[in-house]
Amino acid sequence: MTATILEVQNLAKHYRQPGNLWSSLSARSRIIPAVDDVSFYIKANETMGLVGETGCGKTTIGRTVLKLTRPSAGRIIFDGQDVTDLSPRQFRPYRRQMQMIFQDLDAALNPKMRIKAILKEAMQVHHPMKNGRLDARLEELVAKVNLKKSKLTNYPPELSGGEKRRVGIARALAVGARFLVADEPTSALDVSIQAQVVNLLKQLQATLGLSYLFISHDLRLVELISHKVAVMYLGRIVEMGLAGRIARKPHHPYTHILWSSLVEKKSRETAGIPNPPEASTPGVFDFQRPVHGCRFAPRCPVYHDKGQPAICTDPDATPPLRDVDASHKVACHFPL
Repeated sequence: MTATILEVQNLAKHYRQPGNLWSSLSARSRIIPAVDDVSFYIKANETMGLVGETGCGKTTIGRTVLKLTRPSAGRIIFDGQDVTDLSPRQFRPYRRQMQMIFQDLDAALNPKMRIKAILKEAMQVHHPMKNGRLDARLEELVAKVNLKKSKLTNYPPELSGGEKRRVGIARALAVGARFLVADEPTSALDVSIQAQVVNLLKQLQATLGLSYLFISHDLRLVELISHKVAVMYLGRIVEMGLAGRIARKPHHPYTHILWSSLVEKKSRETAGIPNPPEASTPGVFDFQRPVHGCRFAPRCPVYHDKGQPAICTDPDATPPLRDVDASHKVACHFPL
């Protein structure tokens, strides 16, 4: 049986947003549950896709499991070790095994350092070695990510978007990482370059045994690269299961809407019909103020079709994530 490399138990990350002057003086502030009671696990050599609308908490989960952001509650277990409360010094041996491919590489790569220096710095911080061995390791690294050796003398602004992605991946691998959080690794890239990046990630997984938390809003890519998928809505996972089942037989109304829109878009593209402009959705509410009970209820067609049952907005009846099929969980009072 494949070992579990990452287990997240009841993870939460809450932020405080000050209100008006009176609330500031009285130390009262509004709590924003960016991540709320999230649990999942990822096995070695497995990819879990994490999808959802902008602002639902995907990146916050990625940063929190890597301890770049401190959790408000919950446990983070990496390779059998609870790392939740480890100090930065205690966590350092795990840091080299858990890395992130940042979405904004223009901000994540120092524009005043050559690519060679960026990669060497990453290696030297965790694995000090002599220059001869360092140069040999550097050549191995750029070959693994299919980056031209000539690009090592360039500065980040001189590279294309695809080349920056390869540098981001190379830097994560430079320290010997086994688990990577890939935060929108194909955003702002042409379709052909997206395919190259995804194929590279799959190739590296096959050869190095890597595990990924793949964060994206691109459903087609998530379905292509992921073994299983978790769907988020306003800080909570509302459905989780094998990628094929999530795409073809979703049980949560929100997941059904997401993948139905993808099917409709594919059909329009095949027929050569332009996609219509996005219309505002009735019932959309402030993402910083999730309702009690089911957070999707104000936008849920099932909720409205059933006459707005009280259980959906009952503050004491938040739908738990429960099994509906083998390896398939959904958080809904009225699953499809």
